Amino acid sequence: MKTPAATAARSEAAVDSRPAKRVINAKADRHFVTALARGLDVLSAFRSRDRMLGNQELARRCGLPKSTISRLTYTLTKQGYLEHADDGSGNSGYRLGSAVLALGSAMLARMDMRQVARPLMQELADQSQAMVSLGMRDRLSMIYVENCRSESALTLSLDVGSRIPLATTAMGRAYLALCSQAQRDALMERIRELDEGEWPRIRQGIERALAEYRELGCCTSFGEWQKDVNAIAIAFHPPGGRSVMAINCGGPGFNLSREFLLDEVRPRLLGLASRLEGLGSAG
Repeated sequence: MKTPAATAARSEAAVDSRPAKRVINAKADRHFVTALARGLDVLSAFRSRDRMLGNQELARRCGLPKSTISRLTYTLTKQGYLEHADDGSGNSGYRLGSAVLALGSAMLARMDMRQVARPLMQELADQSQAMVSLGMRDRLSMIYVENCRSESALTLSLDVGSRIPLATTAMGRAYLALCSQAQRDALMERIRELDEGEWPRIRQGIERALAEYRELGCCTSFGEWQKDVNAIAIAFHPPGGRSVMAINCGGPGFNLSREFLLDEVRPRLLGLASRLEGLGSAG
């Protein structure tokens, strides 16, 4: 039997395997350093569940020639951003090095929102017997930057650093509902280019989510990301900036019904988002 945790893990892997290459018109910008951008794309290709990646897989994810990737991984290893890895069965590759950890730790340390949000998120997770997560956008994904679970064993296996798709999840749709019209149009165009065949269905889901946000104040995904996972989410502007963050509450559909999430959880999630938007700087 396929569990929600297993299907969520597979879905994260599917999102992670997409090319990491950024859509940037480098030729039109004389200040743009292509080599630096490619090196950052290599680092961005690593996901939370990757034990190691070889040059061939990195080339596929970044959409670059293997020879280019080889030079980039050599340089990044010399600088401490990658290190050589071996899986014990003769396969070798790379994993993120300590220099990346230092950068990530510095970024997380200055995110006061995480410290402010965590106790409030844990309270909601315990009340709903679900998982409550705080996320930020990276390209066409949302990345979890904080995560709280109830004591219930029936929660998803995703954790801080995990990423979920922008277009089909409640959290991603909440982000799309709150970001600017220009940004939304650009993101939807990139989503369309990624999967032309599925675009009509995906667009319909996003448009419905925008209507939900206007009516309910939140976005939903009931079995659309994974058929056995239900979730609702709200986006908000953290104090001190124009960025958008989103917070969701979700879990196995057999444990979290549509009615329960909308009738019982939604008012609490709205209250939580309001507190984070208004009080985040007080932490």
